[in-house]
Amino acid sequence: MKKHYWLILLTYMLLQLSAIVGIRLFSLLNIGETNVERFAYWTILSFTLAFLIILFLLRKERALESDFRGEPASVSVSVVWAIIGFFLAIFAQSLAANIEINLFGVEPGSENTQMIMRVIEVSPLVILVTSIIGPILEEIVFRKILFGVLYKKTNFFIAAIISSLIFSIFHGEPQHLLLYASMGFTFAFLYVKTQRILVPIFAHVAMNTMVVIVQTVFREDIEEMMKMLEEMRLEQQLQVIIGGLL
Repeated sequence: MKKHYWLILLTYMLLQLSAIVGIRLFSLLNIGETNVERFAYWTILSFTLAFLIILFLLRKERALESDFRGEPASVSVSVVWAIIGFFLAIFAQSLAANIEINLFGVEPGSENTQMIMRVIEVSPLVILVTSIIGPILEEIVFRKILFGVLYKKTNFFIAAIISSLIFSIFHGEPQHLLLYASMGFTFAFLYVKTQRILVPIFAHVAMNTMVVIVQTVFREDIEEMMKMLEEMRLEQQLQVIIGGLL
């Protein structure tokens, strides 16, 4: 692996672990009234700083293209795949969510998303992190570096599975391992198909932006729907219990 790739991975790891220190530091400096506010401000600062550092580390290489054999897709083809990729990611996420709910009994909804929405309420600027900076960093780390290195040493499926599982683990929701892995697999496919990291970046940014918009505009409707789903699930469980007693 290239030396600056290790530095990028180190930067990303420090970013993920920095929140505890950042919140404590802002508390000592009397920045923000609550930990949620401090977390919001630190998120904006730390992600922006990490983004600039990683872009600097990538300055000497063709950061927008892969190191794979063959020529990258043309601009027009890449645009088409970027749009298709957005819908592929939504489809993969929906399919994985249905499998989690119906096959494994996982509760619908994401604690990460709910937490992010609370932080956005405190500081709307966090939207720039969740919708743009975050997805760009994740595609550079998990697709360009982790998947890219593994792909050149193994094959698509092994590289996609391993990098997607690591991508899932970093989101800190083991119950949604399949959900995040399906997205990672989709973005890896887009990267190999076009050999341009901008394609999965666009799909990832578009999907995250859509989630934020939907969660913001239809928040009350979503909460009501979640309550209805929970009531239906409880009713089904009662029917099973009663059926077993009769």
